[in-house]
Amino acid sequence: MRALPLTLAAACLTATQAFATDGIISYTTEQSFEDVVFGLENAILDEGLVIDHVSHTGDMLERTKGDVGSDVTLFEKADIYSFCSAKLSREVMEANPMNVVFCPYDIFVIVSPDTPDETMIGFRTFPEGDMKKIESLLDRIARAAIGED
Repeated sequence: MRALPLTLAAACLTATQAFATDGIISYTTEQSFEDVVFGLENAILDEGLVIDHVSHTGDMLERTKGDVGSDVTLFEKADIYSFCSAKLSREVMEANPMNVVFCPYDIFVIVSPDTPDETMIGFRTFPEGDMKKIESLLDRIARAAIGED
């Protein structure tokens, strides 16, 4: 009876992997792109935030690849969600007004042609200090989007 919960826990850990490389923190899941996007939208709203913009970067890159002399499909799907937190933004900018450069905050959701059964969600890292509060917010939202909270 004890083996079942441990097996389920192991399956959950292997289904979602966290990566932190080159200034990016990301999680990979077997959930569909649509499910992750739905989870992300809800996670942002659950934090009391408003989505300012959704950039359909994958569509743009696919649509324009021939115009720039390429035949490479970079993403099956790729969207970037931009939003801000008035409370946390004010806090980090009162500490250092130059933190304005980081706002709005972005979370990406992508599916690579190399791994079409995996969806990745992630965000850029922030410098040490007050901006780590924003990084924690983004991490909480990304994990909630895929049910890892």
